[in-house]
Amino acid sequence: MEIYDLTIVGAGPVGMFAAFYAGMRNAKTKIIDTLPQLGGQLATLYPEKYIYDIPGFPKVKAGDLVENLEKQLQTFNQTYCLEEEVLTLNKEEDYIEIVTNKTTHYSKAVILALGNGSFQPRKLALPNAETFENLGIDYYVPDIMKYAGKKVAIAGGGDSAIDWALMLEPIASEVYLVHRRKEFRAHEHSVTKLMESNVRLLTPYIVESIAGNRTLETIELAEVKGEEHVTLSVDHLIVNYGFSSSLNVKDWGMSSTRQGITVSSDMQTTLPGVYACGDVSIYDGKVKLIATGFGEAPTAVNNALHYIDPKNRTQPMHSTSLFQK
Repeated sequence: MEIYDLTIVGAGPVGMFAAFYAGMRNAKTKIIDTLPQLGGQLATLYPEKYIYDIPGFPKVKAGDLVENLEKQLQTFNQTYCLEEEVLTLNKEEDYIEIVTNKTTHYSKAVILALGNGSFQPRKLALPNAETFENLGIDYYVPDIMKYAGKKVAIAGGGDSAIDWALMLEPIASEVYLVHRRKEFRAHEHSVTKLMESNVRLLTPYIVESIAGNRTLETIELAEVKGEEHVTLSVDHLIVNYGFSSSLNVKDWGMSSTRQGITVSSDMQTTLPGVYACGDVSIYDGKVKLIATGFGEAPTAVNNALHYIDPKNRTQPMHSTSLFQK
C-alpha cells in the first residue's frame, strides 16, 4: 500500500490552498473530494458571483478565484481523487486509513477541509416547482449571460440574492427582488447599492404560485400578512433561499457538532494526526470566511508535518526563499 504524507479531504478553495502549501513543504499529498471538479461550492453553486473579502482583490469572480487556485496548485504534482466520498477514518499505529465509497487510502496525517459538508439548495415549496427546474426556475447560476435581455425575478433577501440582483441589473431587461420581509439580511453596503439601483423591490411578498406552458411564464406573489397579490411576467425565477448542508463525521472518532469539528490552536482535532481548517473547523471566536480558511491552512499543514516528524519545523522559511530563482 502507498502511504502519503498528507491527505486533504475537501477540494474547495481552502483545501486547494492547503494542498499547494503542502507542496511548498515537499509533502507527498493527495486530495479527495465528492465533487467531479475542484473548487467546492464556489465552482458548483456560483462561479459567476463576485467575492469581495479576498485580500488583494477589490472583487474577484468565484470561478476566477478557483481557476487561479488551480493554476497555483499545478506548481506541484499532487494526486487528485475526485467523485469519492470519505466514509470513515481509522487510526492505526503509523498511519491513518481513509475508507471511501470506492477504495481505501493511507496517509501519515489527514487535513479535513470539508466546508459545511454536502449541500443542497432549499427549494421552492410549490407543487409544480420541480416541473420548471432548468425551464425557468434556477437554483444555481453557472452562466450569468443566460439572463441577458430577460425578465428575471430573484426570491430571497440575503447577501447572495442581493449580489445576483446587482450583477443582473446591467444585463437583464428587468430585475425583481422578492423578499418575505421588509428588511434585507445582507451587508449594509450591499443594501445601500441595492436601494440606489433600478432593481424593483417587492417586499414583504412570497411566491405563491407559478405557471407556464412548458417553460416558466408568470409568478404570482402574495403579500405577507396582507391581502395584496402581484402577478409578474418573467422568463426566469432564481430561488435563493440558501442551502442546507449535512456534515456526517460523528463516526470518525473525533469531537464534533452539527456546526463543525472542534480543533485546538494548532488546528488538530481530538483524533491524533487529523487536522481541520476552513469552515468545518470550530473554536472560540471563529469567523467563517474564505480568508480565515486561507490562514488556517498553513497552520494545519505545518503542524501536521511536525506531527509526522518532530524534526519538521512548525515555522518554515518564507515563500520568497523557497521560490528564489
